Amino acid sequence: MEILYDIMNMLLPFEWAEHTFMKNAFLAILLVTPLFGLLSTMVVSNRMAFFSDSLGHGAFTGIAIGVLLGFASPLTSLMVFSVGFALFITYIKTKSTASTDTIIGVFSSTAIALGLMLMSRGGGFNKFSTYLIGDVLSITPEDLQTLLLVALFVLVGWGALFNRLLILSINPSFARSRGIPALWVDGIFASLLALLVSISIQWVGILIINALLVLPAAAARNVTNNVKQYHAVSVLVAMLSGVSGLIVAYYFNMAAGATIVAIAAAIFFVTMLLKPRFIR
Repeated sequence: MEILYDIMNMLLPFEWAEHTFMKNAFLAILLVTPLFGLLSTMVVSNRMAFFSDSLGHGAFTGIAIGVLLGFASPLTSLMVFSVGFALFITYIKTKSTASTDTIIGVFSSTAIALGLMLMSRGGGFNKFSTYLIGDVLSITPEDLQTLLLVALFVLVGWGALFNRLLILSINPSFARSRGIPALWVDGIFASLLALLVSISIQWVGILIINALLVLPAAAARNVTNNVKQYHAVSVLVAMLSGVSGLIVAYYFNMAAGATIVAIAAAIFFVTMLLKPRFIR
């Protein structure tokens, strides 16, 4: 890590880059925001904003279970529960006759209620309240290693699924006629979303993590005309929001996760104003 820090000192001769915690946060932003940008495109295209929000609520229960089992770090239980939660919702919504938003709403509210019940047991909720708002400045070198592994796994999974996901998002009936197993593809994509949410939630926060899975692609959709542009701009918006939000939060002493989301929202509103030009 020292070699990497030295390189950053040469490339980033700024005050904020003098601090090790800012270097770690900056590296984490560079690793995780492209993933949010990529996965965001399918979240928006497949109208999964409500589903991605429920993953944050489910992750809260995963944290609570980890604490209840006595884990020093609840990350393992968080990831396992989040993936299981995502797969269960995906399966139920394809088999149930109830509307998708109703099913997701039921699971989402149940998960957050269970999480709050378990965490508040014995009055111990306060020490876990940081998960609600996140703290990107608390990232350690060990966290970066875990994040790198998850990022590589998500990118490989995304590359393997992309064509099938794209066809499913455009025409589900055509996808099924071509033999694409919709349930399996949806389940794997939901698992990738769950992994990204679970690894990022301690730094971004439960309350706002869904915004990072919606805003980049929503902004890109306003100003792009084809699939390549859509994905490239979504990744660019996510990375720009992440880096600028981190720096602004440092200088103005604000919560970094919330600042990142606020900048992403500002970019979205700017692209809304530009949208008529791109339509023409």
